Amino acid sequence: MPVTLMYHSVAEYESDPFLVTVTPGRFRRQLNWLQQRGLRGVSMRELVAARRRGDTRGLIGLTFDDGYTDFATEVAPTLLRHGFTATVFVLAERLGGTNDWESHGPVRPLMTLDEVRAVAAQGMEVASHGLGHVSLPDVPVEVAAAEIRRSRSTLSALLDQDVAGFAYPYGHVGRREVDLVREAGYTYGCAIWPSAQTSVHALPRAYVGERDGAARLLAKIVKQRIVGRAPAVAR
Repeated sequence: MPVTLMYHSVAEYESDPFLVTVTPGRFRRQLNWLQQRGLRGVSMRELVAARRRGDTRGLIGLTFDDGYTDFATEVAPTLLRHGFTATVFVLAERLGGTNDWESHGPVRPLMTLDEVRAVAAQGMEVASHGLGHVSLPDVPVEVAAAEIRRSRSTLSALLDQDVAGFAYPYGHVGRREVDLVREAGYTYGCAIWPSAQTSVHALPRAYVGERDGAARLLAKIVKQRIVGRAPAVAR
């Protein structure tokens, strides 16, 4: 599978204890660097489709977890100026809310339904991150199944379009969760690190943060390309 980068928030900040924020200036430099290397950032929907065709040359997946408001105000406009797209994984029952699943750290607003619809209309892929940012392996199977299935049906109804992808909250995923995502009808799922579950329903991604300048970004891309050459579990 081609390389996929995982972001969360792009904003100016004073405190970032979970290291999920990249400043707008750093983000622009990262996109410029990708573009200079002949790479085009695309949504997972486009990347997975290209993989099926056997032609992913020059493509790199861009994903944003949680659905922060700055995806609509900062990220999407910057991506469009570069001719890029991306996938944003949103929480179906927290649209217009905040990141109150975090016990400490700054309160961050999440996109409203109108903002989610707006970025979808701009060509960004909107996919599911569950209903409420729950660590799926830590809850009973019926709760995990509801997070996965209901989030897809809810978002599909709100957007009037198919929701193809799912990203596991916190990157926590086991075989049970992969099976539930596949059975719920998702085309693909996104995890974080490669594991025994690695497949089209548990694709690895490389974390990107504020410290990732050209050298670190190159190292992460090369590392994921090398790891990605290992045979994936066919599931």
